[in-house]
Amino acid sequence: MSIVIAERQPGTLQGVLLLLPITMAIMGLIVLIPVLPGMMAQFRDVPGVEYLVPLMLTLPALCVAVLAPVAGAIVDFFGRRRTLIAALVIYALVGMLPLFLDSLMAIIASRVVLGAMEALIVISSTTLIGDYFHGHAREKWLASQTAMASLSAIALGFLGGALGNVFGWRGPFAAYGFSILIAVGLLLWTWEPRKSAEPSAERADAKLRFPWSTIMPISLLAIFGGTMFFTMQIQVSNMLSDYYGIRAPGQLGLYTALASLAVATGTFLYSRYTARLIVATQLLVAFGLLGISYVMMNHSPTTAAFVSWLVVNQIGGGMLISAMVVWAMGRLPFEVRGRGTGMFMTGWWLGQPLSAQAVAFLRGQLDGSLPATLQILGILCLIAAAVASVGRFRGSAQRATDAPGKVHLH
Repeated sequence: MSIVIAERQPGTLQGVLLLLPITMAIMGLIVLIPVLPGMMAQFRDVPGVEYLVPLMLTLPALCVAVLAPVAGAIVDFFGRRRTLIAALVIYALVGMLPLFLDSLMAIIASRVVLGAMEALIVISSTTLIGDYFHGHAREKWLASQTAMASLSAIALGFLGGALGNVFGWRGPFAAYGFSILIAVGLLLWTWEPRKSAEPSAERADAKLRFPWSTIMPISLLAIFGGTMFFTMQIQVSNMLSDYYGIRAPGQLGLYTALASLAVATGTFLYSRYTARLIVATQLLVAFGLLGISYVMMNHSPTTAAFVSWLVVNQIGGGMLISAMVVWAMGRLPFEVRGRGTGMFMTGWWLGQPLSAQAVAFLRGQLDGSLPATLQILGILCLIAAAVASVGRFRGSAQRATDAPGKVHLH
């Protein structure tokens, strides 16, 4: 008599548990912003403090960009779930170390380790979503990951400010301990995925070697997409203060929160409407919204006009990251899904530092005009949308000649 053991089926609980780790990547930056002045004052006698404190803040994101491919290989070798749980525990311990450290250099060193754990957390949680869910469910949860990141940024900003007000500059570092609770939830209600749970159409791809020819172009495009996505998140306060006279921190924080909500709206619109379209059409819509909004920001005479285009821009950004991560995940077989996700994340997160450098360079060529710089970026996005439109027509022609029932991943 043979015994058939049914595969466990992931549901809403597992989906939510795999969304929560992405907040750790956001926490690495956002929760400390309210106490940056306090840290500058605390370490004012340290030579180069004006460079070291901002470096301390951004090091984790840089580590994610640099270490993501290595993290992907670790995730594939040791297992996605156990790597995620271990990384969350270490993240909590290392993240809270500055509560007891008095040396700025020691704090910076702890942030390097924190960034390495962030890389493991982002790659393993994203890969697990790709392992657990398939088809429309995968699209929904991957898009929700971006929405979770955007919405959590609002809450974490308030949390960092509250902890800083009560406990001083050290207070926000206590927030990193939250990752322990996520690790416990994953330990209790998730399991290590198995290749046998993959749909047959995806298992067939696993016989191939690492898909360099497909994931490399996606990763390179992710550098461009990430640059366009992060630019407005970084420059929104500069635009509002320098060109519209809004300098009150409370008002700037309100508009920043509005931008985060718009990103979440973009991910919702993606999962509700554009996810059913081919990838080329998804990119056409996302880059089109980004391009038009960037161009129109250069022609916005009032704050209301600028904010309206800011919302459109961030909606396009939310649709773009959702489309690209689903696209990348759909091209990766089970055995190398972690490494492929790592390559994609490297490209996307490189967009954060590159966006600042690109804006600085273009402003230098345009007599310091930020609106004119944004218009140049908009034109580049519109060119990307035009290229995507060509891919859309080619994809339509290809589908017309393919045999019925063939699976399309482009």
